[in-house]
Amino acid sequence: MKENFLGVDVSSYSYDELVRNLSNDIKTNQQSFIVAINPEKILKAQEDPNLMNLLNEATYQIPDGVGAVLASRLKGGKIKERVTGIDMFLALCEQAEIEGNSIFLYGAKPGVADMASENLVKRFPSLKISGVLDGYEKDQDRIVRTINEAKPDILFVALGSPAQEYWIVENMKNLDVNVFQGVGGSFDVISGRVKRAPKLFRKLGLEWFYRLIREPWRIKRQMKLPLFLLKVLRK
Repeated sequence: MKENFLGVDVSSYSYDELVRNLSNDIKTNQQSFIVAINPEKILKAQEDPNLMNLLNEATYQIPDGVGAVLASRLKGGKIKERVTGIDMFLALCEQAEIEGNSIFLYGAKPGVADMASENLVKRFPSLKISGVLDGYEKDQDRIVRTINEAKPDILFVALGSPAQEYWIVENMKNLDVNVFQGVGGSFDVISGRVKRAPKLFRKLGLEWFYRLIREPWRIKRQMKLPLFLLKVLRK
């Protein structure tokens, strides 16, 4: 269940469908890789074949940006809603608590993943967090060893995109983990260091506008949305 925009695949699964599929991947000991897709990444992939291959290598390419939803509507496609990286992260944590699966948090600045871990346990009291490691550790062998010793079912990687996705692809074959997700700045939000847009903005697909109000310098990045939609229409 995928659509293709300018050469980049985007999954049309809902949150519930994704959670069921990923739960089954854990039960059947399969490896899955989730990547969040937005217009900025799709446009960047037009100039970077390695990035395009990386995005298309993923098992699930979730439509994180409203641009993918709008483009699907223009094409008469099946993508009905955004599936944001942070909400997918939380949905997997909720399911992990229910099914007794464990998670590992890797990335962000020192202390951030620890705070995110504490807040996740407050939200999901029975959630098993098998380990936490900040993104400033440079010894790759130690990182892989630490994660494998913790034996998590799900690994969330917060190294920024696309660095986190490249890291996942390079290391997943050496990791005894079933589900991998690059989560960008999600640890910062869950830890409380960064404030997320209010629910109304998120429900209306205007989270980008809220961030633009708070961070006007993002205007150049936000201009990628109309450019992306124009390219899709021309295609």
